[in-house]
Amino acid sequence: MRVQRGAARHQSKKRIFKRAKGFRGGRGKLLRSVKETIVRANCYATRDRRVRKREFRALWITRINAAVRQLGLRYSEFIAGLNKANIVLDRKTLAEMAVADNAAFVKVVNSVKTALGK
Repeated sequence: MRVQRGAARHQSKKRIFKRAKGFRGGRGKLLRSVKETIVRANCYATRDRRVRKREFRALWITRINAAVRQLGLRYSEFIAGLNKANIVLDRKTLAEMAVADNAAFVKVVNSVKTALGK
């Protein structure tokens, strides 16, 4: 007996096309192209979740470095001083402090300078 998949097949295609919403041309309209494109998109999404973490860390380091240099230190000296002073703040928090709460950041830098002996 032949299997008929009317409703189930329709739901499956609907689910696949929903994932391809916004894709251009046949990549969003033709079933085979949509399937291939979704597989590739999933690969990029997995890869870029890790890349995003890298990029944000680099951004935080750049912001901290810029703020610390205005106060007379280099980034590497600042991080070494944080470890010496037993200050446990992550780079995300430090970057946010440097941008939003400059007074608190200056206090942290001053305590780092005393720990370094500068």
